[in-house]
Amino acid sequence: MLRLRPFRTGDEKTIVKWVNEPKEFYMWSAGKMGEYPATEQKVLNAVSAREYNTKYFPFVAFDDSGLVGFFTIRTPGEDDKKVSFGYVIVDPRKRGQGFGKKMLELGLKFAFDIYGAEEVSLDVFDVNEKAYKCYQSLGFIETGKQEIFEIDKYSWKYIEMTKRLD
Repeated sequence: MLRLRPFRTGDEKTIVKWVNEPKEFYMWSAGKMGEYPATEQKVLNAVSAREYNTKYFPFVAFDDSGLVGFFTIRTPGEDDKKVSFGYVIVDPRKRGQGFGKKMLELGLKFAFDIYGAEEVSLDVFDVNEKAYKCYQSLGFIETGKQEIFEIDKYSWKYIEMTKRLD
């Protein structure tokens, strides 16, 4: 059974092992963690906003085998009814088995039922077809907002998607 809990110091040791090449790192971090490679300190810096912050929630998904995934929920603006998922990643050994979808279902439950959001957004690169299809299966739809991002030697289209409270 998959469950969520808040990120704890020490989780970064596992998460960085899931990112072993530049393309994967940039698809996951969108350059917000700096240059490849992923390091424990970069993950800690990315989640450091959680301290004393009521609008930033880093989570890990886990089951009996250990950590399975990681993502954040944040309120990007002043409107607490709109939140955004970010840094979504699943252990590569667990991909394709429904763990990402289940993790985000739990994230949506937190966002809508516990936090009280009315809308959840996320961004995905057009080259990340599996993630895009996962988000679609959860009811996320494209907003029409797209941007081209140049990251390292990569040039990808960033697609914003959103899901409203049913």
